[in-house]
Amino acid sequence: MRGSPLVMEPLFHVGAIPITAPVVVTWAIMAAMAIGSFLVTRRLAVRPGKAQAALELVTGALDHQIGGIMQADPAPYRALIGTIFLFILAANWSSLIPGIHPPTARIETDAALALIVFGATIWHGVRANGPVGYLRTFAQPSWIMAPLNLVEQLTRTFSLLVRLFGNVMSGVFVVGIVLSLAGLLVPIPLMALDLLTGAVQAYIFAILSTVFIAAAVRETTPKTGSPQEDIEQ
Repeated sequence: MRGSPLVMEPLFHVGAIPITAPVVVTWAIMAAMAIGSFLVTRRLAVRPGKAQAALELVTGALDHQIGGIMQADPAPYRALIGTIFLFILAANWSSLIPGIHPPTARIETDAALALIVFGATIWHGVRANGPVGYLRTFAQPSWIMAPLNLVEQLTRTFSLLVRLFGNVMSGVFVVGIVLSLAGLLVPIPLMALDLLTGAVQAYIFAILSTVFIAAAVRETTPKTGSPQEDIEQ
């Protein structure tokens, strides 16, 4: 089982808690994101510099995507969706650093991200419709569908985990195998493809998270079409 994505050797222990490499990389990414956010936003100006302009561009694109899906003010969802997207993007791209395996290539990290989306879906659904109104969404289009809708809530969360884990892990394996067989120069195109794949996977995860939250906060009216189906098609 050595080398399995389900088994990790700890680097060190904090008391009785084992600390593995993905945890250390995750902490480093979170620290870098927090410091970068502080540095970029501490001196906002009417005439933005390059860093502020780039941040405003990303924020504007994020608001456009969220607003188009939610059909509502994107502000309540911007922090969650934006953080998820940027974290997954940074985690996926960390594989390009020699000796670093991306945290998203570990099933535990992807499970944690999927559970965050699962909890956020319930939170925003209850916040928008109230506890009774949110539970009523499971009875669409009739109460007979309630068990199936509940199972769907769980399976789509699991699909987020599997989608991200499978794609990132496969990319790491392919680049690693080619690198071991062909030397340093040949895998460069694959590494460029890995950059693109990492960005696409971060985008898909963030968009599907938005779709799931949108489905939870919309009014309890009969379904005419599923935004999740539109995304996946």
